[in-house]
Amino acid sequence: MQHDEFIGQVQARARLDSRGAAEAATRASLETLSERIPPPVAEKLASQLPHEIGEHLRRVAAAPDLPATGVRMSREEFFDRVAQRSGADPRKAIHEARCVIEVTDEATVGGLTDKVRQSLDEDLAQMLFAGSSGSADR
Repeated sequence: MQHDEFIGQVQARARLDSRGAAEAATRASLETLSERIPPPVAEKLASQLPHEIGEHLRRVAAAPDLPATGVRMSREEFFDRVAQRSGADPRKAIHEARCVIEVTDEATVGGLTDKVRQSLDEDLAQMLFAGSSGSADR
C-alpha cells in the first residue's frame, strides 16, 4: 500500500474532512502506539508501512528514554494521548485510532498486527482492534 492510498483509506473510514486531518490522526495514533509496544515490534510494523507513515513509529520507538517493553498505560490514557496529539476530542480520537489500526492491519502481512495486539493490555487491544480482522488470515 502506498502513502496516498493509506491516508485516503484513513480519511474515508474515519469520515475526516481533509487529508491533513487523516495525516494528523495517523501520526497521533501510530506515535502513541509506538510508545506502548516494544520497540522491535514497532520497527517491524514500520518496515511494512509506507516510509512516511512508518516514520511515526520509528521516531518514538527510537527515543532513548523508553523502556524496551513499551510504556504501560491504561486504555483511557492511550486515547487521551492520541487526542492530545491529533487535536481531536477523546471520543473522536477512539474512532480515528481504530480506523488507523484497520488500515495498518490491511497494509501489513505475516500476522504482525497480531503481535502488536498481544503486546497490549486486553482492554486496550479489544477497543483498538474492534474493527480489525487480524492479518494472520492473509
